[in-house]
Formats: sequence, structure tokens, C-alpha cells
Amino acid sequence: MITTSEDVAKHAGVSRATVSQILNGRGQRFAEATRDRVNQAARELGYEPSSAGRTLARGSSDFVIALIPHTTFGPTLQDFFSRMTDELATHGLTLVLRLSTPSAASLGRVIASMKPAAVFSLTRFTDEERALIGSRGVLGLDPDSTGDTDYNHAIGLLQGRTLIAHGHRRLAFAHLADARQDPFGADRELGLRDACLEAGLPEPESIGLDVTPDDAARALDELSGTGIAVACYNDDVATALLSAATRRGWRVPEDLALIGMDHTTLGRLTLPPLTTLDFDLETAAEAAIERILTTTGHADATQHPQRHAALRVVPGGSI
Repeated sequence: MITTSEDVAKHAGVSRATVSQILNGRGQRFAEATRDRVNQAARELGYEPSSAGRTLARGSSDFVIALIPHTTFGPTLQDFFSRMTDELATHGLTLVLRLSTPSAASLGRVIASMKPAAVFSLTRFTDEERALIGSRGVLGLDPDSTGDTDYNHAIGLLQGRTLIAHGHRRLAFAHLADARQDPFGADRELGLRDACLEAGLPEPESIGLDVTPDDAARALDELSGTGIAVACYNDDVATALLSAATRRGWRVPEDLALIGMDHTTLGRLTLPPLTTLDFDLETAAEAAIERILTTTGHADATQHPQRHAALRVVPGGSI
């Protein structure tokens, strides 16, 4: 049998209107003892307040929309959003995943119908998205608005510094050719450029490739000869270039040095094993969760110090 607000009211010894006010977020005018009694009764009876009622009362729902960039939804992102989904649910928030689109119009329709508590993005909002979210009075959380570390810039910077520390002086960045699969590439290349700048080195070259044997070989042709070190968008790109270099008879790392990103299983099976970067996914997920909870008023910011996910170099034999 479904428990109703009337059942909770009878159990707590208060009116149904009091239950509605307290459980829909407007219980400030009631005594703390009354609020506690209502919340305890709801827990004991397993009552779930109506999401429509909460939306009407607060002007926003318990949904948090997470914008997913056009990229391969691999284990890393899956684990990240799985952790967020479970943790936010314990605070009464429902995470809704939505693929980003070139136009913000469809996002506007979703916001209008769902009235989310917040919109979260791992990448910067476009100007159109930012204006739309602001005009609807919805909280927008992206790297710019939260003041978080720009992890993608930090990835390129660390890749560059690592290559330079190993004596490499000619650097390049390798993107995925399909821009939809390469949403973080521009910021990572900028980090690599900044690493070259601080070391007084020429600007890095830039190539793009599909992860296929023929296209990886074509990408090697675009490099200005051998003796170059390439910071790769991810381990798949690095593996494709390593394979193409091996078929061509180039030595790794003497003729072509490679550093990847993501520390994938495949990267550990190459010869030589890839040098790559690993991202502290658990801390990154916790940081995102805490930003959402504190910004939406579901947690006290003083109880949730800002976290910064760590990047680390995983040594291999490719640099």
C-alpha cells in the first residue's frame, strides 16, 4: 500500500498541510521538534514526497542535469557518473544524463519541462548555454563558474613537462580527428603549449587522426620528421601512433616518443608499454558531488572542503 501525506500527518499528530510544508522544503516557520517529528514519521512509514509538489513549492525539482560531451562513453566516464548518481540519490537528488548538442535550444526545452536544481558540465558551457541557463534562473556548474582547476589544461601541461624533463625539445599534440570525440583536446593542447612556452621551446606541432592503421600512418607523415615527442589525447591515440611507428620501423622512444592519458589496460599491453597519465577519478567525482550539494543547499560548504583530483605520471617505456 502506498503511504500518503495524510498517513504521515496522523502518525506525527499534525495536519496534512504541516506535513506538506515541511516535506516540500517550506518548514522553516515550524518548531524544530515539529519538523523532526514529521521527518521521523515519514522515515518510519517509508513516505516519499511528491516530486511535483516539491517542484511547485520550491520552483525547482530534485533533478540535476549532467551534460555529457560528444566523446567515447568509456569506463572512466561511466564510473564517474555512476558514483555521482548513487551519492546524489542519498541526498534526494536524481542525476539525469544528457548528451550535449550543437544548439542549446533542446536544452532549453528540457530545463523548462524539468525545472532542474542545477545543470552540471565537465566542460565549459558555450556562451549560448550559459545565457540560456542564466535566463531560466537555474544553477549552472562548469569549470569556469566553480573556479575549479582546469584539469584538461593541467593534463596537457603535465604531459609537456614530463616530455621536456626527459630531454625532448620538439613536441606535438595528437588529437582525435573527429572533434565530437575530442571535446577536451583544445584545452590539453593549450596546456602543452604553455609547457613549451615556460621551457623556451618552439610551439608544438598539432596533428589529428582516427584510430585506424592507415590514418595513424598518415598522421606520422604530417610530423616534421623523426625525433619528436607527442602528447596524445588519450591512450587509444598513443597506441595507434605507436603501432604505425613500429610498422614503419621507427624506434620508440628514440624516433618517436609518446605519452598518453587515461592509463588504460590496452596501453599496458603495448611494446614498449605506454607512459601515460592517470586521473584520480574518485576524488574528481567527490569534488563534483560536493559542488552540487553545497551549491543547491543540500550540504554545508564548511563541512565540505574543496577537493582537487590528482594527476600522476604512470611510467612506461615510450618517452
